[in-house]
This record gives sequence, C-alpha cells and structure tokens, in this order.
Amino acid sequence: MARDLQAAQDFYSAVLGWTYRHTSLGDEFTAALADGTPVAGMGALAPSLQAAVAWTPYFLVDDADAAAARVRERGATVAVGPLAMKTGRAILGADPDGAVFGMWEGLIIPGWSVGRGSGPAWLELRTRDAFAAAIFYAGVLTWGSEAKESCEVRYEDDQVLVDDGSHTVAALRGGAVESAPDPQIRPRWHVSFRVADVDDAVEAATRAGGVIVAPPATSRRSDSAREATLRDPDGGIFTITS
Repeated sequence: MARDLQAAQDFYSAVLGWTYRHTSLGDEFTAALADGTPVAGMGALAPSLQAAVAWTPYFLVDDADAAAARVRERGATVAVGPLAMKTGRAILGADPDGAVFGMWEGLIIPGWSVGRGSGPAWLELRTRDAFAAAIFYAGVLTWGSEAKESCEVRYEDDQVLVDDGSHTVAALRGGAVESAPDPQIRPRWHVSFRVADVDDAVEAATRAGGVIVAPPATSRRSDSAREATLRDPDGGIFTITS
C-alpha cells in the first residue's frame, strides 16, 4: 500500500523492472508483473488513513471468518475484514507482538507460491520471540496440521522455518528458545523479491530516491546468493535477493 500509487509504480519499475495492469479491484489497485506474470499487488492508501506504507504478506485460508476468529482467540487483532471483494475475501490483522499480516479466502493463481515462479523469493518475520510467534501462526493458519496443503514447521539454528511440502518459504527469527524477548525489535514481516543483480538494483534504488537499510552482502539462506534491504521513498521496506 502506497500514498502515491503512480510514484510507487515508477520506483519499483526502475528498481525491479516491474510493469503493471489493472485488476477487478478498481483503479486504485494494480497487479505488479515480473516478466509478464504477477509478483505482487500495489494499492493506494486512502488519504485519511494514517497507516504506514508497507509490504504485507497475505496467507491463503479456507474460511476467512474462522481464521479471523482464531486470530481474536489468540489475543491478536483483526483490523479490517473479512472484506468482500470480487474474487474473494480479505483480512488485515496484527499478531500479538504487532507484526501486520493479511489472510485471503478466494481465487489464487494456480501454482503461485513464495519461492516459485514469479512469486516473492522469501518471507521473513523478525520478531521478539520466534517460538511464541510460531505457535500463534501455526494456530491461526493451521500450519503443522492435517489440513489440506498445510505447511510444516521445523526448528533450526534458533529460527522457525516454514515448508510448503516442496521447499522452505519463510523464516521466523527472534531470539533463541527460552531466551528473554528482545524489546528493541520492532516485529514485522519482510518480503524479498528476486533481481538479476543486487548491486545494480541497489544503485537504481538510490537514483530513484530509495535508501539503503542493509548493504549488499551474502544471503543468510545461501552462500551463493546476495541480498540487500532497501526503503522506498514512501518508507516501505523490502529486501532484494539474487
């Protein structure tokens, strides 16, 4: 969600090479395309809405009402929804530590997933207590259950990894098991997008008015990949990875 949709589109076109097309959700929402296939959604924030500009992951659920109830049962917040749209229903919420996330019940692109095709390369929750966060999200999103297409969770090197059955799609990081939560961390989901060359994309971002949050370095996920974290001119934080 951006304050100036056209300016945001121009920035991400310059940095990530995206093009755009309108969707059934109206003129204030577009699908961002990478090599002609959808990679993300971009929408315009209402001028009266004092919300931070951010990239927000949406997780697929079978029943939006039941998912919203599970969020509330676990002491978290449902801020918007379930909101009816032409192709489904959306929910925007925050986990008990304040990290914002979405849920979607409805149509999806066949085969579209984090880490596959044109989807984002990676999701990462940086939070105060990864173990507690894993319990929350597993309960809300039915991870580790016998539900159809349920994701599995595993603990490795003081982080929680989420697998969709074929590959790892997300990590939850934030303190070792049984360690005290770090009050300095602002919990949030980070989204990583693929680029052909991290250094070129960083240069393009700075030329277009972006800010380097973390300079290019070897990825924590793979010694053969590089990554950098950037802030767009509106304040939205995202990571690029090769």
